[in-house]
Amino acid sequence: MRRADRGYRLAQLATEVAAELRGDPDQEIRGVATLEDAGSGDIAFLANRRYRTQLAATGASAVILQPADAAACPVDCLVTANPYLAYARIADLLFPTPVCGGGVHPSAVVAPGARIDATAWVGPLCVVEDGAEIGPGAHIGPGSLVGAGARIGAGTRLVARVVVWNASVVGSRCILHPGAVVGSDGFGNANDGGRWVKVPQLGRVVIGDDVEIGANTTVDRGSLRDTVIADGVRLDNLIQVGHNVIIGAHTAAAAFVGISGSTVIGSRCTLGGAAGFAGHLTIADDVHVTGMAMVTHSLHEPGSYSSGIPAIPSREWRRNVARFQHLDELTRRVRALEAGLGGAAGVEDAMGD
Repeated sequence: MRRADRGYRLAQLATEVAAELRGDPDQEIRGVATLEDAGSGDIAFLANRRYRTQLAATGASAVILQPADAAACPVDCLVTANPYLAYARIADLLFPTPVCGGGVHPSAVVAPGARIDATAWVGPLCVVEDGAEIGPGAHIGPGSLVGAGARIGAGTRLVARVVVWNASVVGSRCILHPGAVVGSDGFGNANDGGRWVKVPQLGRVVIGDDVEIGANTTVDRGSLRDTVIADGVRLDNLIQVGHNVIIGAHTAAAAFVGISGSTVIGSRCTLGGAAGFAGHLTIADDVHVTGMAMVTHSLHEPGSYSSGIPAIPSREWRRNVARFQHLDELTRRVRALEAGLGGAAGVEDAMGD
């Protein structure tokens, strides 16, 4: 189990996360772990009721939990309304991201016209092209490329093998994980008698502050106007963001989400894994789309939206598919029967016709 270089007294941690301490204030914490795996010196957390059965047998020295669970905790605890948030802050305190000093690795290739702050780090085998700007305390990890005219804000970290292509803008304190590509061409093609003609992609990608972009996620540049990712957005791994998309502040998207071009996603939305969005849609603020949903029309009201069919036994699925093929015939037959009874309009409404 990994241990922090520096331990913290439980009283210190309680102060850091504004939690109520119940137990020994001098208990030293040097690691974080799950309820099931924790041992002496570790702090665990209980944020999901599914794991409450593990609380009684935990080997942790302390647990972060809600007031309703505190009485059942057999060890010291930190009581807070949001245990997961408190855990995140404690884990970051115990295991901070290493900070490199400023400089440029000898194997990096930096164009003469690039501007790199003296406190920024450019790592091995990086390429920084002409006119690029890298701000104070930025970290350009191994094998990354910062294209011509691109800008990287203060304290932003390109972990490794990240591409920020020409003229793209990345704000401050962002994290871009390995394989992320920002500013690739959007999927623009005009049809010329059955053959495709590439449409030049002339916009940029503009990313705000405190954004995190997961591994192998791609954000396409705009065709004419910019693709915009606002402050605080979280994009998981393997997401596709099409050209001219706008994603509002503090929206979070899970893995495999696909957002087609010119869709506008509001602020504080959550997009479940593998959700898909057709192009040219508008999604309101505070919309929550569940996993595997297919969004084909704009959503103008906040709330939760779902589509798709949950997995069922294959035998049932095959039987239902066979029945789907007869739905049109069944609709016509029911309509004809109801028409004879004077109820056609009601049936049409019920069938969604």
